Amino acid sequence: MAESKTDTKSSNQMWGGRFASGPDAIMEEINASIGFDKKLFAQDIRGSIAHATMLAHQGIISAEDKDKIVHGLNTILSEIESGNFEFSRRLEDIHMNIEARLATLIGPAAGRLHTARSRNDQVALDFRLWVKEELEKTEKMLTGLIAAFLDRAEEHAESVMPGFTHLQTAQPVTFGHHCMAYVEMFGRDRSRVRHAIEHLDESPIGAAALAGTGYPIDRHMTAKALGFREPTRNSIDTVSDRDFAIEFLSIAAITGMHLSRLAEEIVIWSTPQFGFVRLSDAFSTGSSIMPQKKNPDAAELVRAKTGRINGSLVALLTIMKGLPLAYSKDMQEDKEQVFDAAESLELAIAAMTGMVRDMTVNTARMKAAAGSGFSTATDLADWLVREAGLPFRDAHHVTGRAVALAESKGCDLAELPLSDLQAIHSSITDKVYDVLTVEASVASRKSFGGTAPSEVRKQIAFWRARN
Repeated sequence: MAESKTDTKSSNQMWGGRFASGPDAIMEEINASIGFDKKLFAQDIRGSIAHATMLAHQGIISAEDKDKIVHGLNTILSEIESGNFEFSRRLEDIHMNIEARLATLIGPAAGRLHTARSRNDQVALDFRLWVKEELEKTEKMLTGLIAAFLDRAEEHAESVMPGFTHLQTAQPVTFGHHCMAYVEMFGRDRSRVRHAIEHLDESPIGAAALAGTGYPIDRHMTAKALGFREPTRNSIDTVSDRDFAIEFLSIAAITGMHLSRLAEEIVIWSTPQFGFVRLSDAFSTGSSIMPQKKNPDAAELVRAKTGRINGSLVALLTIMKGLPLAYSKDMQEDKEQVFDAAESLELAIAAMTGMVRDMTVNTARMKAAAGSGFSTATDLADWLVREAGLPFRDAHHVTGRAVALAESKGCDLAELPLSDLQAIHSSITDKVYDVLTVEASVASRKSFGGTAPSEVRKQIAFWRARN
């Protein structure tokens, strides 16, 4: 609960003696970040405990003061988690709110906590810890989404559907193969998440304001205590860096784009005109005026969330693009973008995982559509190359004539009489009908990564072993 604005001219004691009076109302409004950065309370307390422990270990503060600080910080953590902590806008941010409360709880010992650190490296630490934890959460959620697709792919390894290019029927594929395309997409997203965790796995604390510190601190000790691989290696870059936040947003934008493409397919597939899938009631809504409607609102909202995520990425890139080294107050605007994108991404992945698991697949409708648009034309051309020895370009021309004839007669290629096909090219025999069914077409695509059910099952086994 935010504190009401009172006595805005009073001195902010946390700033020290440099400022004779506090900010006026406008400055307080633009400067305060407690409204959103209080989300970092757990990371701030965790970082402070590690810092205080290191200071005592190095003999910079006494063990007695360290114990008081740690006890006080744990008390504050309990207060915040129970909802009994009163946040103050006058104290600007989460760091000052916690430090002020610590001073109330333990007295002068609280003032020793900030030895050998600055708010610059403190906020860098808190934010980096938060992003790391969010990436780890995203990794788990993507693993769940991949698992949902693997289950559907295995269930439908032989279910035939039309494959599309330009949203026009191209060649028959299986629904399992189509599902595995999204496994590949989200697998790349998860790989990017893992790389991002590796990139940010360095501890900023100890860089201080920008130049490091003259105190005999042990940055490797705090890095280890906080679960980082090692400390950062340049104090200026440490407090200037928001690459980890931008990389998170970039990953979120790419993942969101993949989710949006899937959402678009679900919206299309669930229309009466396609009828390939039916969403469960849990992820659909009705119409206020049309009782027959079942709208794919969850998919549409996933599609829309991508716009918000993209906006957050562009916003932070724009904030950072003109900043000189090292820290500038502009960087306070980084967190809301990341927090909003993280929430949007979590919702989108969770909703999509639920939709994939719950939706009903209309295999009969898919199979009927798979043969539309002369989808086995390429199989005819391939047969002419294999069996009649035609160059592919000649086979392509012959097949085009057959398609034109079938179109004029209002039938499929497989329904053309042999005499009609032989009139186009005399080398065609009745064996050609063996390749003109959608099942035969799908079964023949046995190249590595192809749509043949045997290949789909191989890829499912590969991903199950690594998921």
